[in-house]
Amino acid sequence: MPFSRPTLADLVNQISSDIKSNLTDANAWLRRTVLGVLSRAFAGALHGLYGFISYVAKQVFPDTAEKAFLRRWASIWGVKPKPAQAATGNVTFTGLIGSTIPVDTVLQRSDGVEYVTLAALDLAAETGTVAIEAIAGGATGNLDAGATLALVEPIVGVQTNVTVAAGGLSKGSDAEQDESLLARLLNRIQRPPHGGNKDDYETWAKDKEAHGIDVTRAWSNPLELGLGTVVLRFMMDDTHGDGIPLPADVATVASYIDEVHPVTAEVTVVAPVAVAVAFQISGLTPGNAAVRSAIEAELRDLIRREAEPGSTLLISHVREAISIAAGETDHVLVAPNENLVADTHEIFTFGNITWS
Repeated sequence: MPFSRPTLADLVNQISSDIKSNLTDANAWLRRTVLGVLSRAFAGALHGLYGFISYVAKQVFPDTAEKAFLRRWASIWGVKPKPAQAATGNVTFTGLIGSTIPVDTVLQRSDGVEYVTLAALDLAAETGTVAIEAIAGGATGNLDAGATLALVEPIVGVQTNVTVAAGGLSKGSDAEQDESLLARLLNRIQRPPHGGNKDDYETWAKDKEAHGIDVTRAWSNPLELGLGTVVLRFMMDDTHGDGIPLPADVATVASYIDEVHPVTAEVTVVAPVAVAVAFQISGLTPGNAAVRSAIEAELRDLIRREAEPGSTLLISHVREAISIAAGETDHVLVAPNENLVADTHEIFTFGNITWS
């Protein structure tokens, strides 16, 4: 039977009753008597202690622990929170030939986000490209190609405005949230290492501290290519727009897996093939931008939660995701109109929404 924490009123009555039973003719229920004041003072102190005990009881279990204690639990099990990662990419400077842009030159976005150059650049032509990195980690540092940054301090012979080069600024990701850390901790507790079983490969793939790649989801498929083989696929939802890892990301993870997997296994690390799902919705009520944005967020969340290589995206879940979006009253889902099934090497990603 679960413990029921007494209320403040319960404690006042209990203490008053104890005083009454031990002091003849005493009445601790009267508010303006010494005994009445003492009973309420003691009850208040006890109520605070019960509150502290309730708080501590939550911290002794990882799944109910608050931030500081959750991180303490995670450290005991060797699961470290993923830190924020700074966005990186290239920018193009324009200026007079021979001008020099020093290393650590500070650039600023219109909203105040700042970046620094990672190397010095001597303009051998009127334009030149150099790598930069956001000063602060986080997804807010990501920026599309063609966007404009500005020099914080002017440089002689160099234009103030700088253009983000092809590929944009990417790989910026926020510090790991408690929900994600708890999920990884519970996975570590419930699925301890077994010397190279299916779960181990997925755990190794998500070990950002070991290989530096922010893997959010991973799947291993033993025997896919024959006896003694393992095919490992993974996603990077917080790094790339569609979550599909780049070839360099795959190579990095594969290199680490080669170091830790059993020598008898033949491991193939590949990126899933993206199958973008295009949604068509008509008759949305109300059809304002806020509701449309909420629906898109719900659909993105659904795909991230349920999409796996070779999985089925249930049409009923798609309709449910649209229906639970904040503000949505009614809609007609035109497409897709049936369950979607991915092949073993494919994974569903969010494509777009057409409104009609």
